[in-house]
Amino acid sequence: MNRSACLIFNPVAGQGDPEQELAQIRSILETEIELDIHLTTKDVGAGELAIAAVKRGANAIIASGGDGTLSAAAAPVMGTDIPFGVISRGTANAFANALGIPDTIADACKVILQGSTRIIDAAECNGYPMVLLAGIGFEAETVELADRDAKNRLGVMAYILAGLQQLRNLSSFEVEIETEDKIIKTIASAVTVANAAPATSVLAHGSSGIIFDDGLLDMTIVAPATKAAAIASAFHLFQTASSGSAAERDDIGYLRAKQFKITTNPPQKIAIDGEVIEAAPIEIKCIPGALKIFVPSVEEVEPLEKLEGLPNLVIQEK
Repeated sequence: MNRSACLIFNPVAGQGDPEQELAQIRSILETEIELDIHLTTKDVGAGELAIAAVKRGANAIIASGGDGTLSAAAAPVMGTDIPFGVISRGTANAFANALGIPDTIADACKVILQGSTRIIDAAECNGYPMVLLAGIGFEAETVELADRDAKNRLGVMAYILAGLQQLRNLSSFEVEIETEDKIIKTIASAVTVANAAPATSVLAHGSSGIIFDDGLLDMTIVAPATKAAAIASAFHLFQTASSGSAAERDDIGYLRAKQFKITTNPPQKIAIDGEVIEAAPIEIKCIPGALKIFVPSVEEVEPLEKLEGLPNLVIQEK
């Protein structure tokens, strides 16, 4: 056995039996990998455990838990040459689904055993590390509504019910978006900036595909005029995310850039990889080639850009 790895395991993630799930992981991985196992606690999170593993010079770091655990563990690994493995056991499993990693324990372990890695981008949002996406407005409010108790009882339905509830309080806000070469002003209900996103994160999929190793971030702007239009926009984005095609509605815009500065009026909450914070303005920049991850190959399509049709749209070239 010439491989070793630090396994960071969150015992309160998901709805399964943590002892059985840890035993299953060990039974598969320990045939080839010597595991140094560390469990998260109320006082010691995945980020702290990953920092310690990096300092110890771990040959690989594997995280098992929900999206919050995986993102927290990935952050200290960014910028190192340490391979990062993902075993999702959460509610939404967006992290795994976005990167094409199986969300079952057995299959995720097989990806790690195969040993194939890929260098992917990450991002920084107001000083916070980001692997997946930042959702401003509607998505942040929805994430905040789907609390831990609801996720434990209902699973992914907690997000769907929270989204439906949030539709009743749908509101728009003024937004100014600054990139390297232009300033865009419009009115929106949701703005999402993605480095990587699963098809279930429909508000991120205005373009025809998100490439997570191209040094660029993908922004989708959703600006429905009514609640009925919001439902229609969400359904259209679900279709485009599922089919890999670009959105064609006038109230959905999208563009790509290395970095974004986003100012909203009134100020909006933001969900960074599922964690809600308050920030104004919001600055997000891509960190190319930040993370070496065990991931199977996935087929990608070239993303597109479209802004025409958004309400009160003003574009100023820089």
